[in-house]
Amino acid sequence: MSRASRYTIQGHEVTIPVEVRDASAHMASFLVPAAAAQDLIGYSGLEVAEPLPGRAVCSLAFMRYLDSDLGPYHEVAVAFLVRHKGMEPASSITKSAEVARGFLGAFIHQLPVNQEFTLEAGRGIWGFPKFLADIDLDLAGPVARCELRHEGEFVLSLAIRPGITMPARGSSLDAYSHADGVLRRTAWSMEPAGMRGRPTGAVLSLGDHPIAKELRSLGLPGRAVFSSSIDHVRMQFQAPDEL
Repeated sequence: MSRASRYTIQGHEVTIPVEVRDASAHMASFLVPAAAAQDLIGYSGLEVAEPLPGRAVCSLAFMRYLDSDLGPYHEVAVAFLVRHKGMEPASSITKSAEVARGFLGAFIHQLPVNQEFTLEAGRGIWGFPKFLADIDLDLAGPVARCELRHEGEFVLSLAIRPGITMPARGSSLDAYSHADGVLRRTAWSMEPAGMRGRPTGAVLSLGDHPIAKELRSLGLPGRAVFSSSIDHVRMQFQAPDEL
C-alpha cells in the first residue's frame, strides 16, 4: 500500500523522513525469561528473539532530543528484541541468514514522553505507544540518571555508569509498534558519535505503577547484561508499513 509522505500534527506539517539532528541516548539490556516476555507482547503477533535458549532481551532506554522535527523532548522506552518470520526487513540490514531464521527488530512496548507534540505525532504517524509522563534526566554527573513518573506515581529510575569508548558506526533497524489492532513496521536509521558501552553498568529501581509491575513479571530489576550511552546521535524515521 502507498505510504503518506506528509502529516499534519497540531496544525504543523511533518514531512517523511522525520529527522533527529541531535539527541543523546542511554540504554540497558536485560536477559529475561522468554516465556514471560512473550506473554507480555503476545498482543503484537510478534515472537521474541532468543539469543540464548529460553531467554529474551528487554531493553530500557532514556533519550534527550535536543533538535528534531518533533521538537525537543525527553523519552523513555521499554523494548524487546523480536523476529517476524516470512517477511524481508524494511531497513537495510544483512538479509540472508537473518531472513532465513526470522530477522530481528525492536518492538516498542512502552514509550512515555514529556511533550504533547511528539506524543500526537508518534501515535498518529507510527502507532508508537506514547503517553505523557514526567521524565527527569540528570546527565551532568559521571552517572546518567533518569526518573520516570506517571500521574504523580513513581514508575522507575535507571542509572547508567559510563563505559569504554566503542566504534561509532551508522546502523539501521526495524522498529515495530502495535496500536488499534494494527501492527506497523518502521525503518529507523542512526548515526552515532561518542558511543560508550560496558557489561552490566546499570541500576534499575521499580515502583508500584502498572509498568513497573510488568517489568517485575520479567524478573526485574536484575543485572543488566550490557549498558551503553551515545553523546550525540542523528536519526531518521521513515513512514510505517502496516502489516
